Amino acid sequence: MSTGWDRRRELTRADILHAAWTLCRDRGLAGLSMRDLAVEVGLRAPSLYSYFASKSEIYDAMFADGQRALLEMTAARAEPPSGREGLRSTTAAFVSFCVAEPVRYQLLFQRPIPGFVPSETSYGLALEFYRTYTADMERIGVTDQRLLDLWSALVTGLTDQQVSNDPGGDRWISLLDEAVDMFCGHARLLGEPVTTT
Repeated sequence: MSTGWDRRRELTRADILHAAWTLCRDRGLAGLSMRDLAVEVGLRAPSLYSYFASKSEIYDAMFADGQRALLEMTAARAEPPSGREGLRSTTAAFVSFCVAEPVRYQLLFQRPIPGFVPSETSYGLALEFYRTYTADMERIGVTDQRLLDLWSALVTGLTDQQVSNDPGGDRWISLLDEAVDMFCGHARLLGEPVTTT
């Protein structure tokens, strides 16, 4: 049974997590400091450790938080994708999610923090998203692991370029429809010829 103290503790952890995201947006993931984080939430550094035992534990909570947001975004769509337009719309939604918060994208899909490995519980959320992704791809006829890997590399490659080289712009996002067409043509999906516009 949850007590008032448990509830206050969870609220404080949520405040710490929110502050950690804010600091990382300003300074980058590597710039997170336990001392600065404690100041941000009005705690002394030793008190912060009673909520999160280490900086790695904070990164893990951030990783889980980001994965939950990604799962919520995926679950909120009107229906699973079908056909070329479905692949276009889900790809655009995923890339928009990623470029909206570059720090979150880096934490979820890159390895920017030396030595950090998500906990089994947090990584389980990533696996849940991957299962959703593979189910979506199966609906349009992609079951071969090499094709799944190719599509993943195309999408994250465009996302990386957008985040790194044109933040706030659309230089690489504008290529998504062409990437879908190219991929569908290569994989001979949906019985449609490759089209370019």
